[in-house]
Amino acid sequence: NYSLCLKPELLDFTFEGKLEAAAQVRQATNQIVMNCADIDIITASYAPEGDEEIQATGFNYQNEDEKVTLSFPSTLQTGTGTLKIDFVGELNDKMKGFYRSKYTTPSGEVRYAAVTQFEATDARRAFPCWDEPAIKATFDISLVVPKDRVALSNMNVIDRKPYPDDENLVEVKFARTPVMSTYLVAFVVGEYDFVETRSKDGVCVRVYTPVGKAEQGKFALEVAAKTLPFYKDYFSVPYPLPKIDLIAIADFAAGAMENWGLVTYRETWVALVVGHELAHQWFGNLVTMEWWTHLWLNEGFASWIEYLCVDHCFPEYDIWTQFVSADYTRAQELDALDNSHPIEVSVGHPSEVDEIFDAISYSKGASVIRMLHDYIGDKDFKKGMNMYLTKFQQKNAATEDLWESLENASGKPIAAVMSTWTKQMGFPLIYVEAEQVEDDRLLRLSQRKFCASGPYVGEDCPQWMVPITISTSEDPSQAKLKILMDKPEMSVLLKNVKPDQWVKLNLGTVGFYRTQYSSAMLESLLPGIRDLSLPPVDRLGLQNDLFSLLHKQADMQEEKNRIERVLGATLLPELIQKVLTFALSVSYRDTAVRGGYL
Repeated sequence: NYSLCLKPELLDFTFEGKLEAAAQVRQATNQIVMNCADIDIITASYAPEGDEEIQATGFNYQNEDEKVTLSFPSTLQTGTGTLKIDFVGELNDKMKGFYRSKYTTPSGEVRYAAVTQFEATDARRAFPCWDEPAIKATFDISLVVPKDRVALSNMNVIDRKPYPDDENLVEVKFARTPVMSTYLVAFVVGEYDFVETRSKDGVCVRVYTPVGKAEQGKFALEVAAKTLPFYKDYFSVPYPLPKIDLIAIADFAAGAMENWGLVTYRETWVALVVGHELAHQWFGNLVTMEWWTHLWLNEGFASWIEYLCVDHCFPEYDIWTQFVSADYTRAQELDALDNSHPIEVSVGHPSEVDEIFDAISYSKGASVIRMLHDYIGDKDFKKGMNMYLTKFQQKNAATEDLWESLENASGKPIAAVMSTWTKQMGFPLIYVEAEQVEDDRLLRLSQRKFCASGPYVGEDCPQWMVPITISTSEDPSQAKLKILMDKPEMSVLLKNVKPDQWVKLNLGTVGFYRTQYSSAMLESLLPGIRDLSLPPVDRLGLQNDLFSLLHKQADMQEEKNRIERVLGATLLPELIQKVLTFALSVSYRDTAVRGGYL
């Protein structure tokens, strides 16, 4: 447990802190090493339970590693005790750690709030701690603040009393948190209005806004109140805190941050962003990744389920078409480049973490989770998620732990399939040609790595285990057949497909691959494009594949002419009109929530 009291000074941008950490000495030592950055320790001591307090006699800062070593004059024996540290720090202007956020009051006066952003490794800028996701603890937080300011933290306020040394200050005490990682701790001190409601599960939901802008928080409040019960039902695990606050921060570098119980945003937010951060309250906060190598799973999962949530709350949005347009195609464009990287990147030093907050972790991660969900089926996926969250709640887990839970729930080879998608970069191009065999259609499939630069020329071509869905004009909205392509080439027999019926791979543009059809198969799809019986998201996926192949094979004139003919005759006029209409009629969400990669 950490017992932490902080007193920020909003005029000279400093803060004082007192920390008492309940610790256990497992091996006799005369040193304690902690994470610490831009903090000056005034005094430190260790009090073994039932014994005399021992004052630290030296503080050795390792600034490059963001650590401090506390040295003691005598050996600390094994057993429990309390580590006490008094320290001071700066309310910095780096938008990380405990920092100052400038805002203008309705009367035009410039003032500052004190806010936090700790992911990935910046809790150590606010208080000395063991700042790694697997070193979880409970937190008792108190803030000493001006009495006319709002003070917020992860938990609800349990006490507010005058500060004995200054009648203009109050000490605000918050309830003890559940066991959690340091990067999810948060506190905010400033001037805010709020709107509030209760979810149907009884959770107090508040949206805090700059003074005078409470009206702008009503949509976020509506989304949050709908979202919490959706996730509770989906995971079959209740939201574990008594309240959830969502707050708009004036100076904020990330798109948003999922601090447990106190989610911080920029002053622009939309339904998807709220859905993303509230998903993390379970997937990331209740169960946390063991180490930053598994960051992709945390972010990729939330980037997928935010769409599932919004689709549930606002089915009229047709949000999955936006997913294909905004996330899926973006991920494929980047992942086709020779300098892409695998979804799962091994992280050594924490300083490397920022490098993987990118569209591969977020958008490709979301796309392969979406493909996995479709492969498993919603019922077994929900069952596996419940097994995972129940088994590891308030603990840490690795990617393989989720695969194991989903494998147990579905009986399918999830770990084997997913390792081909997460541990190697790129994705496949599926070549397909068809032959009519009496009343059946024989498909011949082969896979090769898709490269934007041209055909793959390496000796050992990577292979994927590809969940493939096949639909026909008999029912364009349903899969006639689902298969797992686990080899370079395979043949598939579709029963009862008449010669005049078309066949299409990748129903709903869910599989993370491109498809190249034979000329005859492509020509047969034209009626379904013209009469719009092929669903919009399938037409979008088809157009996207054809356009990428047009670039990839521009030197092959015959192929180029064929694709241009199909695009020009059937898709481009309609597509351009729809893109322009869409672009003019909606406000794009702030894509900086994808880790700032833009």
